[in-house]
Amino acid sequence: MSGRARRGGKRAAAASSAVPDVLAPRLRVIFCGINPGFVSAAAAAHFANPRNDFWRLLAAAGFTPRLLSPEEQFEALRFGIGLTNAAFRTTQGSGDLRRRDFDRERLERLADELEPRALAFVGKEAYRGLFGERPELGAQLRTLGDVGLFVLPSTSPANAAVPYSERLRRFEALNEWLEPLERSAVRALVLDRRHRVLLVKFVDSVGQVWWATPGGGVAEGESSEQALRRELREELGLGEFELGPEVWTREHTFTWMGRILHVSEQIYLVRVEEHEPAPTIDLRAEGVHELRWWTLAELEAAEETLVPKRLPEFLRELLDQGPPEHPIDVGV
Repeated sequence: MSGRARRGGKRAAAASSAVPDVLAPRLRVIFCGINPGFVSAAAAAHFANPRNDFWRLLAAAGFTPRLLSPEEQFEALRFGIGLTNAAFRTTQGSGDLRRRDFDRERLERLADELEPRALAFVGKEAYRGLFGERPELGAQLRTLGDVGLFVLPSTSPANAAVPYSERLRRFEALNEWLEPLERSAVRALVLDRRHRVLLVKFVDSVGQVWWATPGGGVAEGESSEQALRRELREELGLGEFELGPEVWTREHTFTWMGRILHVSEQIYLVRVEEHEPAPTIDLRAEGVHELRWWTLAELEAAEETLVPKRLPEFLRELLDQGPPEHPIDVGV
């Protein structure tokens, strides 16, 4: 069966769920329960059991300005909140679910297409059913692309071992965690005499890979140039170079090592005749696993994730037309 047919089949299964998804693009958070129970299925609403604490916790933790009822679930979108389930089959209890009930591909597609800031799993079993691993409560190192993952205690009345006060503490921690940490960064588009570009390979804790221009955060008291010279010396062993103009800018919100960051980047042009990268620090501690020169043709044919995503397009424009008069926003 083709990938398209499989995906189509899963969309059909999703459409038959007794409880509708409450979703929209670029939400602050999407809460993911495990599956509909009989009360929720009858009401066609998430967390409809009156003994379930979910809606009360949303209001008490500051996600909503007032207590919403399950019948008002689509009002949650106004506050940047979405709702879905890890499995769509209605059961009396989550223990009746089977592995085949969980659709990880659907959740990955949802994260990629809707670009929420984070997904919050209401209960460890919702997360475990999708990823096959036992999580701790709180922020996870795993991400879905740029989307952060957070695990909350179950709000079900069956989870009597966790008192309301502890559930509220976890919901409040999520609300605080969702606010990005602001960071200024500086990077270099390093080109050699053959117009190759030097990129660094990042690998996160679950094996997601992307290639980006070298550079990093601007420390307190540093100028952009000072920060860039320090970063290129540490990452590339590049100590002597003439700093060219700022050619690109980029703003991006993403999750890295369990933190949500909003990064404003300045990207400068640096030309060298040739250079063999020789890092002066342990880059593995920063998630960097390789440094490599790329030709434009290799970038245009690359299947790996590039940062920015349209790097080949903007690089070709720069090589054809020279540095822009003003820095260009290259997006994510």
